[in-house]
Amino acid sequence: MVSLIELFKIFFQIGLFTLGGGYAMLAMVEIAIVDKHKYMSKEEFWDLIAVVQSLPGVFAINTALYVGYKLRGKSGAFWSSLGAALPSFIIILLVAIFFSEIKDNEIVERLFKGIRPCVVALILAPAVRLIKQNGMGWRKIWIPLLSAFLIWQFKISPILVILVVSVGALLYGIYMYRKMNKV
Repeated sequence: MVSLIELFKIFFQIGLFTLGGGYAMLAMVEIAIVDKHKYMSKEEFWDLIAVVQSLPGVFAINTALYVGYKLRGKSGAFWSSLGAALPSFIIILLVAIFFSEIKDNEIVERLFKGIRPCVVALILAPAVRLIKQNGMGWRKIWIPLLSAFLIWQFKISPILVILVVSVGALLYGIYMYRKMNKV
């Protein structure tokens, strides 16, 4: 059984070195929890992630909370969530204190520009893994790609895209149900 200190340490390290939010940290959580320590199976982990995606709130904290709860109950949820949140809090606090002095520094600007591609890669890696594990082939991949393109290129509201895709999925589900049951 994993100790509370170990849970805190795992999520603190992940929170400290993950840029780009919850999806960027998925690969690191999977490596730590599933591959390295074997606290849960790959199937359990991805089932857990499917649930976490449907919850309101910050994805990174929800992931830490749910993994911690699964492994050690309420105290595990508390310590893993604290471990995931604390690094960001400390970094934001330090940036807020020193930002006025460094905001126009050319090195800082270049550093942030250099981090951008890494953040994209950290978000893209778990997205590709989710696509593969959920059996979403190339026939269906156009939906999230088109959605991202519309949001980016035409500044369409993500809420509108989600609503349109949801209605489309509902209509497709009704169509498939009727087709299968010949209603």
